[in-house]
Amino acid sequence: MSHAVLSDIRRDIERVDSETVRNASAFAASILADVAGRRGTLDGRIAPLSPSMRMAGPAFTVEVRPGDNLMIHAAMTLARPGDILVIDGKGDRSCALMGSLMLNACKKLGLAGVVIDGAIRDTDELRELGFPVYSVGANPNGPTKFVPGRINWPVSCGNVAISPGDLIVGDADGVVAVEREKAASLLQLAANKVADERNRITDILAGRNLAPKWLEGSLRAAGVLKEGERF
Repeated sequence: MSHAVLSDIRRDIERVDSETVRNASAFAASILADVAGRRGTLDGRIAPLSPSMRMAGPAFTVEVRPGDNLMIHAAMTLARPGDILVIDGKGDRSCALMGSLMLNACKKLGLAGVVIDGAIRDTDELRELGFPVYSVGANPNGPTKFVPGRINWPVSCGNVAISPGDLIVGDADGVVAVEREKAASLLQLAANKVADERNRITDILAGRNLAPKWLEGSLRAAGVLKEGERF
């Protein structure tokens, strides 16, 4: 029985739809993480270069070997406007995987942002550029360009499994990834949570209900309060 050889480069992927991306972009990453079951947030080591950076779009995934960016160059030529490059760089910080030249090109190509589980460089220029980039830090050393990797296969980025086409949202707090199939179903839940939190803040500012309503029940469930004991 013969088996087809699967290519390391997948050009065609199913993306989260543009309307879902547009609607999701209105919400904070924290809100989406909460309604997604408090999962999908990338490790806090992956942070925006500037707190003002914000992005939303489908994941265009790239896996590279530590210190080599050959496949990132290839992915840039294949990605569509609005995509977010999500790069599994194995958390390596011994050299930068991207810098000013590549990220200027990403902006010109119309990409929505870049997430790198690895390092970048040219940070002063990139802050001025304003293109959303999230990384584990910076290193002035440059990468090699001759080690093969994979494009649009599932990757691990910031300790989170991300598939091509998943929804990616990033803001000052960091990045959250939501499964493509699940993303649209979370939008109303996110809107409800925003409304609830606004009402809660209104109460707090007015001096009402300063302790959350769930606190006593949770303390009792945890065994801190005995049945019938009040907090």
